[in-house]
Amino acid sequence: MTGPSRNDILGCVLAGGLSRRMGGGDKALLKLGGAPMLTRVIGRLEPQVSALVLNANGDADRFADYGLPVIADTVGDFAGPLAGVLAGMRHAQAMDEPISHVATAASDTPFFPLDLVERFAEVVTTPDTIVLATSGGNRHPVFGLWPVALADDLETWLKESDTFKVLAWVHRHRLATVDFDLVRHGERSFDPFFNANTPDDMIEAEYFLREQKIS
Repeated sequence: MTGPSRNDILGCVLAGGLSRRMGGGDKALLKLGGAPMLTRVIGRLEPQVSALVLNANGDADRFADYGLPVIADTVGDFAGPLAGVLAGMRHAQAMDEPISHVATAASDTPFFPLDLVERFAEVVTTPDTIVLATSGGNRHPVFGLWPVALADDLETWLKESDTFKVLAWVHRHRLATVDFDLVRHGERSFDPFFNANTPDDMIEAEYFLREQKIS
């Protein structure tokens, strides 16, 4: 099987978390390098997909400046990343253009690879293959390529399972992974899936932007 093309893939930025370690609110809207972190995430994912949506709960108007569809979770109350994946799948099913997959990225991970989706698509071998990113020996289940055909199965899982853990559902299906190299900058190695969960993480992100000139 040939993997999906860019035109077959909807991008979905997952911004539905509670941001407890940042003190609440939308950490994606915190400034990084003088602009909201979400601006960087959108700028990296949008060129890789046919269309882009933002998964977030609550008042959608807070993201109005981005001009993107804002889709809320369709099941549960803050049921985790899988609820956002499902919301992306359901949106894809309602689009006029045929979409076979949804590519997801976290809104607090501003340096993820610019060839993320292309490399995901290269390892798809069956229509139901799920693809996840890895780096430095770690798996990143929020960064994935998800077959829209699994939407009903995922919805049933979220409604009936006693866990919302991503990998618990993923391991019920065919899984492929793509490993991305750490980036060497001077004497330090940088994980492209670095995510900003705390105020200290934001300081670290500013360091990499300023001193190491991460693109």
